[in-house]
Amino acid sequence: MKQLYLGILPLLVGIFFIMLGNGMQFTLVGVRGDIEGFSASALAVVTSAYFGGFLLGARSAPIMIRRVGHVRAFAAVGSFMSAGLIALTLVVEPWAWIVLRVLIGFCMAGIYVTAESWLNAEATNQNRGQILSIYMIAQTLGVIGAQGLLALGDAATASLFIVASILVSISFGPILLSVSPTPAAEMSRPMPLSELFRGSPLGTVGIFFLGTIYATQAGMSPVYGARIGLSPPQVALLMAMLFTGPLLMQVPIGWISDRVDRRYVIFATSGLGAIFCLIGASISDNQPALLAIAFLSGGVTMPLYALLLAYVNDALPTEDMPAASGGLALTFGLGAILGPLAAGTVMQMFGSHMFWIMLATTCLFITLFALYRMTQRPITPPSETESYLGVVPSASPIAVEAAGQWATEQANEENAE
Repeated sequence: MKQLYLGILPLLVGIFFIMLGNGMQFTLVGVRGDIEGFSASALAVVTSAYFGGFLLGARSAPIMIRRVGHVRAFAAVGSFMSAGLIALTLVVEPWAWIVLRVLIGFCMAGIYVTAESWLNAEATNQNRGQILSIYMIAQTLGVIGAQGLLALGDAATASLFIVASILVSISFGPILLSVSPTPAAEMSRPMPLSELFRGSPLGTVGIFFLGTIYATQAGMSPVYGARIGLSPPQVALLMAMLFTGPLLMQVPIGWISDRVDRRYVIFATSGLGAIFCLIGASISDNQPALLAIAFLSGGVTMPLYALLLAYVNDALPTEDMPAASGGLALTFGLGAILGPLAAGTVMQMFGSHMFWIMLATTCLFITLFALYRMTQRPITPPSETESYLGVVPSASPIAVEAAGQWATEQANEENAE
C-alpha cells in the first residue's frame, strides 16, 4: 500500500500545482475582465468557451494519448495551457480570450484524462475509492489555495497570469520525471441521451442543470464579485469559500445518501441551495454574510454531482454504468456551456443580483423535478443502492467512469458475501 501511494504521489503533487494555476486563472479572468470594461455577457461567453473546450478535449484526449503516448500528450497539453495563460495578457480583447479559453479548457481536459487514466490503472478493487477521493481532495485544495495566491500581485497587470503559467509549468516536473508506468486512456462510448433519460430521468435532467449551476458558480462568481464592488482579494476569498463548503460538507452528505432514498437527499440539498442563493441576492452589501452564503450554497450544490452519479448507478444495470458515465459527462458539459451564457445575459440586462436569482431558479427546478420523480418510481432500499463517492464536478469522464467502476466492484463484493 505504501508503495502504491508513493507511486501516485508525483501525480497528486502535479495535479495540485496545475489546480493552483487553473484556479488562479478562473478568478483572474473575471476580475481582469471587469477592470478592462468587458460586459457581463462578454465574460459569460469567455466562461462558456472554457467549458466548450473542456468538452471537446475530454472526447479527443484518449485518441491523442493512444496515438502519441501518455507522457507526450501530457507534455503537449500542459505546454499549450501554460502558453495560453501567458497569452491572456498579450491581447486583452473578448474575442481573443474566447479563443484562448477554448484552448485552456481543451488542455485541462487532456490533463485530467491523462492523470485520471493513470490513477485508475494504478488502483485496485480494494483502494480505487480511496485513491479517487484523495485525488479529488488534491484538486479542491489546489483551487482553494489558488485564491490565496491572488494576493501576491495586481490583477490589472500580467504578474498573476505569469504566476499561474509558472505553476502549471512546474507541475510537469514531478509527473514527467516519475518512473511509474503510464497506461493508455480507454473510455466507453457514451450512452445516447435518450436512453440515459429513459433509465434515469432525474439523473439526466439533474446533471444537465447542475452543469449550469457549477459553471455559473465557478466562472461568473468573480464577475459578480467585481460588479458589486469587491476588491480582488475579496473576490478571491468569495471563491475560496465557494469551494471550501463542498470540501467539508461532501462527507456528511454522502454518508446520509448511503442510508436513505437518494431522491430525498437530492431534494433537500437542491432545495437548500435555492434558499441560500435567494438569500445571497439580498445581502451583497454584507461581506461576512455573503461569504457564509457562498460557503453554504457551494457546500450543498457541488456534492449534487456525486449524488446524481450515484443515483443513476442505482437505477441502471451494472453493465450499463460505464456507458452511462460518458453520457452523464456529456450532459453535464452541455449544461456547463449554456449556464454562464444565460447568467451573463440576465446580469447584463437586470443587474448583478441576477447571478443569485439564476442559481436559485435552477436549484429550485431540480428540487421540484426530484419531488415529481418521487411519485413516479418506488423507493430503492438503501441496501440495494451503490456506494457514494465524492466525485467533483470538474472531473473528466475517465474519473466519472472510474467512480462507476468502483461502485460496481463494491456492489459485486457485497453480493458475493
